[in-house]
Amino acid sequence: MTFDTALRASEILMALAFIQQSAEHLTAAPRERIIFALRIILSALLLAHLQTAWVLLGLLVLGLWALHLFQGPYNGGSDRMSLLILACLCAIAWVPDPIWQHTIYAYLGFQVGMSYFISGWVKLKNPEWRSGLALADVFHFSAYPVSEDLRRWANAHRILTLLSWGVILFEVLFPLAFLSQTLLMIALILAAGFHLSNACLFGLNRFFWIWLAAYPAILWLQDRLI
Repeated sequence: MTFDTALRASEILMALAFIQQSAEHLTAAPRERIIFALRIILSALLLAHLQTAWVLLGLLVLGLWALHLFQGPYNGGSDRMSLLILACLCAIAWVPDPIWQHTIYAYLGFQVGMSYFISGWVKLKNPEWRSGLALADVFHFSAYPVSEDLRRWANAHRILTLLSWGVILFEVLFPLAFLSQTLLMIALILAAGFHLSNACLFGLNRFFWIWLAAYPAILWLQDRLI
């Protein structure tokens, strides 16, 4: 995958993710509606590949404005990933030196890859994750409108323990996928499936779409390393 192709793929996927995120705010308070309506407009311009550098800068300003409005990344990891991808793409658009552009994009790919490893390492050190209790709590106490049938999974202790260890091992071993393009493709498909299942089961749809926007950077980085 060439740099330009990967970069454009990230721009398109990020724009689609931003439109999906912003649509949730169009019935909110007036000031909030203004921010996210502008975000949708700028995302549409990014999809159309019009004035990309200025559009990305505008999106970054809106992102910082939203941080101030909500006193931080109110959606946690998905907002942090959104800002990371946006900041990197904006920097690439405004830095004329190809070496720096490649370095910034490689940094994005590295950070996303490490996000899985760090998440797995944190889970590995947590006895509740190792025992399956943390995953049981996710099913049992989820604040999202999940079905009662789904909540019954909280009592399937053996299955949840196996699932917990499956998630832990996958995330901790994720960096090994960089050794092979085939391995990396399989790992990214599994990771996307994990995010998709969370979106379907618990309504965590923001993670799915914005993480996809970072995958071209991982693929491009692996191609440069191996």
